[in-house]
Amino acid sequence: MEAAVNLEMKTLNVRQDITFYNTSNDSIISIVLNDWNNAFSDKNTPLARRFSDEFYRGFHLAKAEERGNTTILNLLDSDNMALQWERTDKNPDFIVVKLNRKLAPNEKIDLHLIYIAKIPNSKFTHYGFDQNGNMSLKNWFLSPARFENHRFIKYNNFNLDDIANAGTDYEIEIKIPNQYTITTDLNSVSKDISNTAFTTYSFSAKNRTDFNFIIEKQNSYKSYTSNGLEVLSNLNSKKLDEIQKAIIINRVISFSESFIGKYPHEKITVSEADYERNPFYGLNQLPSFISPFSDDFIFEIKFLKTYLNNYLKNSLRLDPRKDNWVYDGIQIYTMMKFIEENHPDQKMLGSLSNMKLFKSYNITNLTFNEQYSYYYMLMARKNLDQPLGEPKNNLIKFNEQIASKYRAGLSLSYLDDYLNQNSVPKSVQEFYNLNKERQANRYDFEKILTKNSSKNIDWFFTTIIDSRDIIDYKFSNVSRTADSVRFSIRNKSGIFAPIPVYGIKKNEVVFKNWIEPKNSDSIYQFDRKNADKIVLNYDNEVPEFNLRNNWKSLKSVVVTNRPIKFNFAKDLEDPYYNQILYIPTLTYNLYDGFTPGIRFHNKTILDKPFVFDINPAYSMTAETITGSSAFSWSENYRDSKLYNIRYSISQNYFHYAENATYLRLNPMVQFRIREENFRDNRKQLILARQVIVNREASQYITDNSKPNYSIFNVRYSNVKTELIDHFSFMNDVQFSSDFGKISGEVEYRHLFENNHKLNLRLYAGTFIYNTTNSDYFSFGLDRPTDYLFDYNFLGRSESTGIFSQQYVIAEGGFKSKIAPRYADQWMATMNASYALWNWIEVYGDVGFLKNKHSKTDFAYDSGIRLNLVPDYFELYFPVYSNNGWEISQTKYNEKVRFIVTFAPRTLVTLFTRKWF
Repeated sequence: MEAAVNLEMKTLNVRQDITFYNTSNDSIISIVLNDWNNAFSDKNTPLARRFSDEFYRGFHLAKAEERGNTTILNLLDSDNMALQWERTDKNPDFIVVKLNRKLAPNEKIDLHLIYIAKIPNSKFTHYGFDQNGNMSLKNWFLSPARFENHRFIKYNNFNLDDIANAGTDYEIEIKIPNQYTITTDLNSVSKDISNTAFTTYSFSAKNRTDFNFIIEKQNSYKSYTSNGLEVLSNLNSKKLDEIQKAIIINRVISFSESFIGKYPHEKITVSEADYERNPFYGLNQLPSFISPFSDDFIFEIKFLKTYLNNYLKNSLRLDPRKDNWVYDGIQIYTMMKFIEENHPDQKMLGSLSNMKLFKSYNITNLTFNEQYSYYYMLMARKNLDQPLGEPKNNLIKFNEQIASKYRAGLSLSYLDDYLNQNSVPKSVQEFYNLNKERQANRYDFEKILTKNSSKNIDWFFTTIIDSRDIIDYKFSNVSRTADSVRFSIRNKSGIFAPIPVYGIKKNEVVFKNWIEPKNSDSIYQFDRKNADKIVLNYDNEVPEFNLRNNWKSLKSVVVTNRPIKFNFAKDLEDPYYNQILYIPTLTYNLYDGFTPGIRFHNKTILDKPFVFDINPAYSMTAETITGSSAFSWSENYRDSKLYNIRYSISQNYFHYAENATYLRLNPMVQFRIREENFRDNRKQLILARQVIVNREASQYITDNSKPNYSIFNVRYSNVKTELIDHFSFMNDVQFSSDFGKISGEVEYRHLFENNHKLNLRLYAGTFIYNTTNSDYFSFGLDRPTDYLFDYNFLGRSESTGIFSQQYVIAEGGFKSKIAPRYADQWMATMNASYALWNWIEVYGDVGFLKNKHSKTDFAYDSGIRLNLVPDYFELYFPVYSNNGWEISQTKYNEKVRFIVTFAPRTLVTLFTRKWF
């Protein structure tokens, strides 16, 4: 390649010659060249859709000059004959070059290309040009794709760092302006500074699938040499001097070479951009001023994780998308071994574990390596974990970046502990050396592991790697004598996996034995060795679904197998205690005033089947006890589109009017449905419940409605959402002794390329029968009466004043108060809004409503919407409606409507939706 960099235009002009050797046994009629730079060419590429699926707005809102593309000017063969090539709209990130003749095995052909690579902004992926005029180049050039199993691997760029290039030898000349420097992991050949404006650098490399170029005005990279390897790094750590960094880098490189093998190239880059793309989650979430880890430990972990990632990607010649678990497994497994050797006493929360304030929390007592299991279990308990052998592009973001990575490392550690003969480290080294000789795949690794194992490990690949099956054992029929302990094991998930049994005496291990419970009725007996309890999976070697049922006391008198432990706020699940968490609460509504309380619950960071949440409180205004409670039980179904059923009952006791309380009981069952593809954002929910309401009579409420009632409600919702398009459908049916009604709601949102957003909502509802004599159960045009007590109204019974102006997007969805406000027969409305600029929108509503013994009414309104934080804080300013020009009428401030939500969960979902 000869590449000339134009930093002003953000382009590289490239002249490229490819000599393609057909090393396969197939005759080839076309060659696939990866062109991942062109994935940034417009807002409809697979990469753009991926960004949209994960709710990343930056690319969709970017200007044309911020995006990248590749313009191919010329493509010739060895005889300088033009070759036909194809790049489709569906696959803009690779081209298929059609050869003029078949290329037989062991033959070669030359391709000559001239093209312009327009580099994208680095804000999308951390690679590209930045605001300071620098460039970090990765996957910017055309390169032959990997050939395997009689075909070229054709992968779209999904921003996953998994380009499948063929192993290639490179000779590159790159010309850059004199005032810039260049950093690369290729070998330097020469430097020509004869031109007064430009410097030409020559580089070469053997058997590479990728490389980096970093072009900067001021070189931010430092060079470190360890064991003959040059490391170029700009990892941030202002508090460490170069000697401290060099010591850490040398320790990491020495360990990696001894544990895995010698790096096959002479140079490697370890950049801050690489780390930011795949940080060590946990460390990266903490502000520096409260970091519980020392500066050198943080730098060491950052360098270790990033170095191992680049080290393995540049050494293992695997399919990085299909065989991704091998990369992740070796990386995390090596990190665990490094921590065991160099920081055996390090805790998950660092120095916080030494503070007396946190001593009772389980999260502070976990070792650094134990956190991997909890990150994986976070997804398993949500029923969102995926097979390790799943291709990387099929993983949801949290699994791709965290949970599946960690489980892969845990799985190799599990196998290593089970075999206990250094089989796994030996296999890793053997497989690493195999990759120096030829292109490899996951099955080569599996064959080596099997060969080096003294036991049958087929279960490891079928259960741990290629399935979502969970491991969950518990004791049954435990008996003991002074000298022995006898028990059987219940396999709750029905799959085979070995598990260790420990004997514990005063928190010290007195025996450990691996068992292989292939039959549910297997009986085991071991010497007791004075153990006072037996524990399955005591050191959490096995990535097991539930540790809370893993131990039995052997003491003669046991009051409870798991005593109660109280903790403030939140904690990780502690398998040896029944945890009750407590936290002060403060709520507000007009009739209760500020309502302090205390919440008792068992919601730890990991989901669990049974959850209770009890929140007694005191109404400062009414001077009475109020509060709420909820109890639920969840059943997960791991191999079904119906993935969760949740049974619950909740209770609320507050004031709905001045000096008038209400009690709501809400027994409910929910059926949650998802698509087989976990990345599909479509979710379905079927809800059935009985809402029982008892209201205290109030002198301020004179609407003739029944104070006490019971309503059976069935609701179905179907929602598919991502950044560009959102579509939802909801159907609701309600029956009581006095009425029956059915309603439906359709909502559509679209974000245009000019950053303007259109919102459309259609609502329609009708009564099947209605014998009520008030509007309490009627359809509301501008505000529902909320007789089901589903919404968090600050003043639910107010018809005037600021609290009556609170707006909820429900039923009619109007913002202006237009008479008649209710419909006791049927209603149909449409709500629309369009973004003019950022969070400023115009809205309009139209609708028809019909009351008994009255003609059909037509209603409309319009105005300005300030969508400051969607669903959290919004303001509506009416302009024109059936009431006329509202903006010119008196007391206009009483017409303004607002949405305000104090529930943190509403805001948190805006940030977590991109992960799950």
